[in-house]
Amino acid sequence: MTAFRCRACGGTRVPLILSLGRTPLANALLSDAQLTAPEATYPLDLVFCEDCTLVQITETVPPEQMFSDYAYFSSFSDTMLAHARAIVSRVIRDRGLNGDSLAAEIASNDGYLLQYYLEAGVPVLGIEPAANIARFAEDRGIRTVVEFFGADLAARLRAEGIRADVVHANNVMAHVPDLPGFARGLHDILKDTGCAMIEVPYVRDLVDKREFDTIYHEHLSYFSVTALSRLFARHGLVMQDVEPLKIHGGSLRVTVGMAGTPSSAAVRRMLEEEERDGLTRLPFYTRFGKAVADLRETLTTLLKDLRGDKKSIAAYGAAAKGSTLLNYCGIGRDLLDFVVDRSPHKQGRFMPGVRLPIAAPERLLEDRPDYVLLLTWNFADEILAQQAEFRAGGGRFIVPVPDVRVV
Repeated sequence: MTAFRCRACGGTRVPLILSLGRTPLANALLSDAQLTAPEATYPLDLVFCEDCTLVQITETVPPEQMFSDYAYFSSFSDTMLAHARAIVSRVIRDRGLNGDSLAAEIASNDGYLLQYYLEAGVPVLGIEPAANIARFAEDRGIRTVVEFFGADLAARLRAEGIRADVVHANNVMAHVPDLPGFARGLHDILKDTGCAMIEVPYVRDLVDKREFDTIYHEHLSYFSVTALSRLFARHGLVMQDVEPLKIHGGSLRVTVGMAGTPSSAAVRRMLEEEERDGLTRLPFYTRFGKAVADLRETLTTLLKDLRGDKKSIAAYGAAAKGSTLLNYCGIGRDLLDFVVDRSPHKQGRFMPGVRLPIAAPERLLEDRPDYVLLLTWNFADEILAQQAEFRAGGGRFIVPVPDVRVV
């Protein structure tokens, strides 16, 4: 067996941090017909590169297997839409974009973000490998290239004279197996004065808040400012700015431009903080495994106790993080009755591995379970507000991360 090499730098000093066992693909929701067939499972092991500091999983499932037909539509989250509208307004204002500019997005999904540029009269280009989702963007008038982004696609676009003033890449770098190719592609598709605005979950929050359920096969890498800065520097780019965000349980928004442009005080400060607090060294991550095991024990004990008291329990959110949590913790039909989700594309299907049925949120009011396990805890405020009627009737939510609590 070939030794694992770091996706960012090729290094081989990659000790294990945490093993979540073998799990199915987190977004591979099942149909009725698939319930009788065996599911493919893959190792879910997390390692730390001692050369460039990147945290990553060791298994690379072919992207075509996960993303060519995808069930996640960003437009079904009010939080995501508000987040997108706010950053688009800011970028148009700060960078003076107009009808002669170009705004692009990598993994543009259903056009949830680019629609706001289009409304403001700024030309757009979406890049989205999932054809079923790209069709929704095209229906909105957003030109979309149905392909995975990388150095080859960027070179072809540049040869066609397509270069962008701003490139958004929200929650996509974590999915990329070829990080050097992604960085080279950004270099090629950007105008000399352009910038890329990239959002990634922050590995510090992953560790500090025990967000183990953000680990799944679609998420290959988990970034620090240090790891990103070193990656971009190797490919003619510089991190110009960084902004911590609360979305998705803790994320980074980094602004990247051509080499030679200055880095902000915020970048320098966060690099210094990561070095000081140990994010560049292995011991910071080794404590993560025990903390995750403790959380699993607390959560499963609570659910078993509630079941023992004859309480009915459902779950909210058929997202990838929910699949990781349910499969790692062994939470299936013995503890939960069903899962609800707002997306009609998920309703009527079943959660991978544990095979729990997925229904519309209205079922909470119909069945009135005593408790609901909130799998999409990163949107807790939004969902708790939506479920005011259910809660007013006595329904309670269990929030599992970072600490198990009942609200």
